[in-house]
Parts: sequence; structure tokens; C-alpha cells
Amino acid sequence: MGLRSKDVLSLLEDKTCDYESRVALGTKDSFGWKEFTYRGIGQLSRKIARYIIEESDVAKGERVAILSESKPEYGAAVFASVLSGLVVVPLDVKLTKYELKSILTDAQPTIIFTSQYYLETAFALKQEIPSIKYIFVIDQYSKNENVINIYDLPDNYNAKWRRRSSKSTAFIIYTSGTTGQPKGVEISYRNITSQLEDLGYALAEILGDRKVTVLSILPMNHLFEMTVGFCTFLNYGFSVYYTQSLKPKDILGIMTEKKVEFMIVVPAFLKLLKTGIESELKNAPKITQMAFNAMYHIAKFIPFYSIKKILFKKIHDKFGGHFIGCISGGAPLDVNVGRFFERIGIKVYQGYGLSETSPVVSVNTDKRSVLASVGRPLKHFETRIDPQTGELQLKGPSVMKGYHNQPELTAEVVDEDGWLHTGDIANIDKDGHIYITGRIKNMIVLAGGKKVFPEEVEAVLEKSEYLAETCVMGLHRSFGAKDGTEEVVAIVVPKEDLYKKYSEEEIDKMVKADIKMLSTQLTQYKRPSSVIIKKEPLPRTTTRKVKRNEVKKLVGAV
Repeated sequence: MGLRSKDVLSLLEDKTCDYESRVALGTKDSFGWKEFTYRGIGQLSRKIARYIIEESDVAKGERVAILSESKPEYGAAVFASVLSGLVVVPLDVKLTKYELKSILTDAQPTIIFTSQYYLETAFALKQEIPSIKYIFVIDQYSKNENVINIYDLPDNYNAKWRRRSSKSTAFIIYTSGTTGQPKGVEISYRNITSQLEDLGYALAEILGDRKVTVLSILPMNHLFEMTVGFCTFLNYGFSVYYTQSLKPKDILGIMTEKKVEFMIVVPAFLKLLKTGIESELKNAPKITQMAFNAMYHIAKFIPFYSIKKILFKKIHDKFGGHFIGCISGGAPLDVNVGRFFERIGIKVYQGYGLSETSPVVSVNTDKRSVLASVGRPLKHFETRIDPQTGELQLKGPSVMKGYHNQPELTAEVVDEDGWLHTGDIANIDKDGHIYITGRIKNMIVLAGGKKVFPEEVEAVLEKSEYLAETCVMGLHRSFGAKDGTEEVVAIVVPKEDLYKKYSEEEIDKMVKADIKMLSTQLTQYKRPSSVIIKKEPLPRTTTRKVKRNEVKKLVGAV
């Protein structure tokens, strides 16, 4: 599954020829299904790129920002930017105008591609960011005199495409725009081609040489989606469909209609699906529940997925009947959730990565019975564990160029020998499989110097039948003999339906008693010394990671 060319510019040419009549990208709008073949997406990309090169004053190496929900035209904007020799800055549509302004002040783009939905925000940003000269709207039926619609551009598909070196920056991915200077991760063409090649080997282990249909549910500004769900899947001839709704009913509808076989997901999505299946079971007749429980027990001893699919045919039919499995990344997978899907015949491949590694480091393709493992590192990575801190460190052609405009910050993370300091605590077993056990910055240091990793405590508390969300952190004492030291605190959100059956006082007692009981599975010093119960959901990022700093503010600890 090697790449025919190391030149990303040739990639589009190769793939639009190889798979020209196959559906590349599709989505459903109010007019029905809109599907682009590989040839179609290639033509739209070239049309946009020719206009930028020949009819605008945008120079090679300038930045182009994209502010849009995921859709096929988003992909065309990315490819057009590559052909035009520009750097792509994908923006998180969930950010406030203030946060976006902070990012764009750092990135200084010349162009913004936007969907009709975010056009007003794009106008407002153009008013405040002097570098922005052009706004392109990527919706077919959008009419506005002050912007360029990509569908209204002349049907000219040829120009002298602008080649850039493998060391040039392809993407700047911003991981934060709220405090201080935004952190823009610069990803080079070499980083991307290395990922494409490495992920090719991983996909060969997962799917062989099948060309599958994929459902995309992650935002395109997320590097996991951009590298795997977009670049890699198109590189290997897959068909990718986008959904604007994350409601399980809508997702299952598309999976059925388009015979979806594979996905990349974040663990929170799998948890949502599992909860949905379980709540349906709870409402089913007793005999159905008993039959499921019996089959679920038997499935533990069945190694063949084809048999598991027959046992749980009703569930598989809900998923469209063609679904093989998914790669899960972006946050740690709850082993119980992974085990549930594996048991019913859906394969879960846990992956690990960081924006700074473009982003995938490993995918567990060969040891899924050990669901806690994130697999062996991809082919071109070197790994080591710092003996003092237990930190995982990585080296290889997928490690980022650095943080945009922040050489000092880059030097803190990537040392002189090219080793990236991940900030993750890990173990590597004798077969080379990686196990992530915590984050250095989340680590709680107790009065006696003992160290506690919140992730370990959370994994135990998440087994509670009463809790919807759990966040464990170290909060500083500001009184008594242990003034200034940290203590282990659990901030939890009970399940909504509990409030329909019990009073807040009763819930408080039940939750705390359950946490106390579950905590007996942990060494004494790791057990939460206090529990804070919140009714509102915890603040999360677009990939559903808990924003720990915001939770600290929420409980008045900062």
C-alpha cells in the first residue's frame, strides 16, 4: 500500500485518475444526497486553484483559513489550497468570534473559505483582521454580492500548479485560542506523506485491500479527521460521507442507507451508542433481555466475528448490516465500552496520537483482546520512556515542524535530538505495545510525595451505574496542617434520569456511597478525599475531552 509519489501535489492527480468514477465525498442536505466522484472533487479543486493562482494576488506560501462544517466542498478547498501552494488553517466552528480573532491574528490568512452558515462570522473577522482579502463561500446555493462563490467561478481547470518542498508547512492546526498566544501546530508535507504511508500498513491489517464506505462524524479542523478520515481514506480510494447530526437515530439512518462499513470515532461516541443500545434493552420485554444476556455471555468464548454478527443480528441490522468496526482515538478508550462492542461483533481499534505527531502514533491492530493497549508504534516512529518521569518520547518523520511563531515553546517540547516529549506517561511491553497510563500535567502530588494519575481513578469510578460523567483532579488545600498540598477530588455528574426518581439529597447519598464502595478497588492514597456533585454537564472540547482547567474554575479552585 505504498505511496506512488512522495509529492503531495501529484497525489490528487494520481487518485482522481485511479478512482475517477467512484464516490469520494458525499453529504445530505435539504435537496437530498450530494455526491462527488474523485473526478468531480478534482475538477472543483482545480477550478478554485486556477482562480486563486491566475485571478487573485495571493502569493505562494500565504495562509488560507477554512470556517465550515464538514462537507465535500471543504475537501475541495483543502485540495485547491495545496494546488495553489497555500497553507491551510482549519478553524473550529465552535469557537467564539473572540477566540477565532486571536487565532487569525496569529495565522494572518489572506483567504477565508466559509459555508453560508458562518458567513456573518467571516465578514466580522475580515473587518478586524487586515490580512484577509478574500472570502469564498463554498455552498452551491449561496448568493451574496460581496463574496466569491466557488460554484460561480469560470469552468477553467488548468494552471501552473505551485509546487512546494516536503519541508513546507501544509497545515497549521490550532489547539487553543483562549489564553495567551494561540498554539498553532505546523504540519509539513513530509509529516503528511509519512502518515499516509504508515497508516496504509495499518489499514492493510484492518481491511486488507478493500475499498470501503466510511461515515465521518468528527470535525475537519481536528487533525485526526483531516489526516485519517480525509487524506488517508481518499488516498486509498474510500468513499467518505459526512453527517451534520450526531443524533444516533440520524447516524444509524445514514449507515443503513449508504451501507457504511467503517468509521473513525472518539470514545465518547462509542459510549453514547452503548448507552443507547442498553436503554433500548431496558425497555424490551424480559425474555429479550434474558436472551441478550445469555448470548452476551456465550460470545465471550466465540473468536469468530461472523458468528457474533449472527448472534446479535438485530443490533447489526440497526447499524446497517455492513459495519465492520472503527478506529477510536482522541481520548482514552473505556475498556468496558471497547469490550462491549468486540463482544457483539464490532471491531474496535484503539489508536493514540497527538496534534504534534500529525497525529497518529499507533493503532492496536493485532492485540485487541488487550483493549487497554494503543498498539505498536507506526512503522516510522522510534519510541522511548524517560526512566525518571515515565514520559513517552517519540521521534520520526511525522513529528511536527514546530509551533507557529513560537520557537521557545517548540524547543520545550522537541529536544535538540528531535525527540518529542509527549507529556504522556506510558509503559511499553516486551512486544512493543504501548499503554498510556496518564498525563504528567494532570498528575496529583500528595503531601507525602505519592503520585496519583486521575485517569486511573476515573477508570474505576466510571463503573458506577449512577454517573454520567467523572473528572478527578488534584485541588489545593488552603488550610490546616496540609496547607498548600493537593488532595484527590472527584467532580461527578449523576445520570439525568436519577433526578426523576430521587431527591437531590438521596442522589447525593447514593452517589457518594457508590464512589466509596468502588474506591476500595484503589490503594488508600488514590481514593478521592472529597466528592463534588454537579448537575450540569462538564465543559468539553470538540473531541469530548473534559476541559480540566474549566472544571477547576467551576468548582472555585482557581
